[in-house]
Amino acid sequence: MTDAYSDLMAFQRETEALGQVAGRLGWDQETVMPRGATQQRSEEMAAMESVLHARRSDPRVGDWLAAIDDTALGEVERAQMRHIRRSFDRTSRMPAKLASELARVTSVAQGVWAEARAKDDFQAFAPTLKEVLALKREEGAALSDGGDVYNALLDDYEPGATAESLDAMFGALRPRLVALREEVLGAEAPAGLSGSFDEGAQMRLARHIAKTFGYDMSRGRVDKAVHPFSSGSGTDVRITTRTAEDDPFNCLYSTIHEVGHASYEQNVDPAYLLTPLGQGVSMGVHESQSRIYENQLGRSEAFTHWLFGQMREAFGDIGITSPDGFYRAVNNVRNGYIRTEADEVQYNLHVLLRYDLERALIARDLEVDDLEAAWNERFEADFGYKVDRASNGVLQDVHWSVGLFGYFPTYTLGNVYAGCLNEALRQARPNLDAELAAGDLSGATGWLRDNVQVHGGRYQPREVIGQATGAEPTEEPLLSYLEAKFTELYGLRAA
Repeated sequence: MTDAYSDLMAFQRETEALGQVAGRLGWDQETVMPRGATQQRSEEMAAMESVLHARRSDPRVGDWLAAIDDTALGEVERAQMRHIRRSFDRTSRMPAKLASELARVTSVAQGVWAEARAKDDFQAFAPTLKEVLALKREEGAALSDGGDVYNALLDDYEPGATAESLDAMFGALRPRLVALREEVLGAEAPAGLSGSFDEGAQMRLARHIAKTFGYDMSRGRVDKAVHPFSSGSGTDVRITTRTAEDDPFNCLYSTIHEVGHASYEQNVDPAYLLTPLGQGVSMGVHESQSRIYENQLGRSEAFTHWLFGQMREAFGDIGITSPDGFYRAVNNVRNGYIRTEADEVQYNLHVLLRYDLERALIARDLEVDDLEAAWNERFEADFGYKVDRASNGVLQDVHWSVGLFGYFPTYTLGNVYAGCLNEALRQARPNLDAELAAGDLSGATGWLRDNVQVHGGRYQPREVIGQATGAEPTEEPLLSYLEAKFTELYGLRAA
């Protein structure tokens, strides 16, 4: 191993460690930080970003990279170099002042968004969103080097993906999802839960389910936040969930979803700790883990039969008396405004709405002053009813307030990947349903660990899925799974 490589990796390890510290500041802000600390925290976040930007664009990194002969390295070391070169190139194009200003403004914007959301007042948030959008347009222009600005932002979350390729995939998804949605909503809706569900009992069951799905609580914790998320990697991976007294599914399935993210981070090969390979390779692959945990496993008929017993034990009478009725309740397709609460049939339609709007914002085809009206018009066209208030519409997601333009399409891409992985998993484990019905997730999560999670950032995103499934990822497995599941569940036609 060359001295240049060793020096670079030692430097990189410190940079990765500082990045984890910055992430912990974000976790603290979302969970336990005093409300009055927002302004100071924004300065702290900006300072951390300045330090990280300086390290990532340090001329020494360029010198080390120039001195390293990749052909003399092993496959893992070359993968490390691929990530470091990419990061150095992107960071070098990004002015340090812009990086610091983005960190400062988005830290403040998060609090402004939360207050505006609580008051259903988009106009209170609009001026701040204009600041964020202007900075993200500037960032995209700096990174695109004269190319497509949106693609430059998308590449931050899904390397190698382009809006053009996503348009083709999403264009194939939309008509079949719309047709399935209309068919299912025309059928009789199943009975739902009834009663009041104690918050403490929800959190206890959520932690039990998290461990059932393999989440290592000695290297993690479960807290509450307005918007559930996962944070960290390696030996400190934390998740949050939320509770609603009349809807325990919100808590339980948010938890399972975030456990999918967290398990990915916990299960990366320990040899990659605090290196570029020591975390999930992309948000699309990350989302594939959270969605397959939540949906293909967590909402399966077999697993919900086990969960029914856990619910009865935790809450007593839940208003449903049979495992089959519970399975139908878990998979109820119904009208709703909130993306994170949407059923499998409609979820991706929520994502496609946001994807189209944010592309228009970045391209200057849509401005912030017209965003709420555009959202409401598009929502009514897609879902058939009007948005009743801003917190159920344009203010429901935190993403734009924190500058995550280019992030939304990875949610649907993750669903597509999850469909491919589910097909391969069931071929590999023909007795999977029997395992799930017994509350045994070890076979499923073990297969995902060994075929996806352990690799971290070693391979390219589509390469990870292709190696795990033996085929190029397409939308067909997801669509076939959804059509089979919901036409059978709702008795619409032979599945």
